[in-house]
Amino acid sequence: MMTNPAFAHARAGSPDTLTAVELTWLEKRIEHWIRFGHDTGETIIDRRRRVLTFAPHTILGFVRWASNDYGTIVSRIDILRAIAPGEAYQTLPFVRPGGEILLRISGWPKVERVLATIDAVETLGIDPAAVAPDYWRHVHNRLGAGYEPRPYSRDQHRAWLLRDRVLK
Repeated sequence: MMTNPAFAHARAGSPDTLTAVELTWLEKRIEHWIRFGHDTGETIIDRRRRVLTFAPHTILGFVRWASNDYGTIVSRIDILRAIAPGEAYQTLPFVRPGGEILLRISGWPKVERVLATIDAVETLGIDPAAVAPDYWRHVHNRLGAGYEPRPYSRDQHRAWLLRDRVLK
């Protein structure tokens, strides 16, 4: 983990307080996309690249996939929480300055299981960006140990929303 003291004095809402994620799309070669999360802005670099920005504490799912002439070489999903100024963070490729990593999975079979878990949360009518951060850590730990994660429930979500309201 690393803390950047330069962020400690940034004004709320200024570009210095935002987390930037660079997305690339070269059909069937390099595909980086946001699976969920609410961005605050977008900068188009060129036809194939753009940068999305996220406010502090936003939870987002970032998928990276790449292949070459012989097949898939990278298949990864990271679920992270955008950081606030002064908070500690982990660095990730294509994410500036970084974020709090809640889930980090690589390898297509496991990535596919995470995507199915996200779909199951959405089936409940719950925005994956609003899910309890501890649940994404649970999914990471269960898949890392070779177990199926427990499903997220409306009751669990209600409890998280109440806890979050008290903590704010």
